[in-house]
Amino acid sequence: MRKLHVSLSALVVAATLLAACAGGGSSGKLKVGLVTDTGGVNDKSFNQSAWEGVQKAAKEFNFDAKFIESKQPTDYEKNIDQFATEKYDVILTVGFLMGDATAAKALQYPNIKFAIIDNAYFPTKGAKVCDDTKKDCYSDGGLKNVTSLMFQEDQVGFLAGVVAAGVSKTGTVCTVAGMEIPPVVRYVTGYESGAKWMNPNAKTLHVYIPSFVDPTKGKEVGNSMIDQGCDVVFGAGGNTGNGGLLAAKEKGLAAIGVDVDQYNTYPEVKDALVTSAMKNVDVAVYEYLKSVNSKTEKAGIVTANINNNGIGLAPYHDWNSKVSDAVKAKVKEATDGLIKGTIQTGYKP
Repeated sequence: MRKLHVSLSALVVAATLLAACAGGGSSGKLKVGLVTDTGGVNDKSFNQSAWEGVQKAAKEFNFDAKFIESKQPTDYEKNIDQFATEKYDVILTVGFLMGDATAAKALQYPNIKFAIIDNAYFPTKGAKVCDDTKKDCYSDGGLKNVTSLMFQEDQVGFLAGVVAAGVSKTGTVCTVAGMEIPPVVRYVTGYESGAKWMNPNAKTLHVYIPSFVDPTKGKEVGNSMIDQGCDVVFGAGGNTGNGGLLAAKEKGLAAIGVDVDQYNTYPEVKDALVTSAMKNVDVAVYEYLKSVNSKTEKAGIVTANINNNGIGLAPYHDWNSKVSDAVKAKVKEATDGLIKGTIQTGYKP
């Protein structure tokens, strides 16, 4: 009897250990982790919206959810490792700059589902990404456990540019941009193309700043372009872009937010915000996690655009009466043209 007792105890311990190590941990709940980029989870735009999508899915589908903030790029891989060590089932990473780290870790942890916002796999074109053994490598894509959540920022940037040129009194509009990476370039290109579609004589200014977390520099650059005649500032660079929005607010000028409806997330500048160029990151993340819950998720690229309502302009809020019916009609015309493909944004990959 004693031997049987020991054996049964061992079985119980083994079963407990197996449950703890299995996906979802001992609670049985799916575990979802979000790794932010250096902007932090309360950046009033990009990361914040992603976390809201995770929270909505966690509540609806009874997931366990947690985020880790990256303070610097060297944190990306170790933050992913932390979730992997804690037996997370799904890891979402936020932003183009996390592409290489996500690819390497997805290869290292093939049984974990990954999703990344704004990187459409390849990491660096032509580069090999290998696991720690250096035996298992891939080049330019081919990851079977990663879904890329992409957005056509140039389309919503175009609409923002139409609004900007429509309300501008000087005919000069500008962008305080973050790093010169594809999603930001799409925003800037679309914005300037939209402004010139609206007003062929419009003057456009932009500056790329190599940081998403430098509102002081953003404000400085914004003021510089305001001194050159810009009276509508588009902040397309996380907290750096927010500095540009603040510059416009303090000068009594117009501003356009980015990624989310910044009227709600950045109330300090809401009086200046005509609208925001939204990419519905929260919706994209929620829909991805919904597919994970139903076991229908697929590796590859999922693109949010104007045709599937994955992007769009925020309401005009306090500016609704100041944006003329003529400008609103041009926004509708531009929207229809983008949907039909008769209007191009000017962005070329």
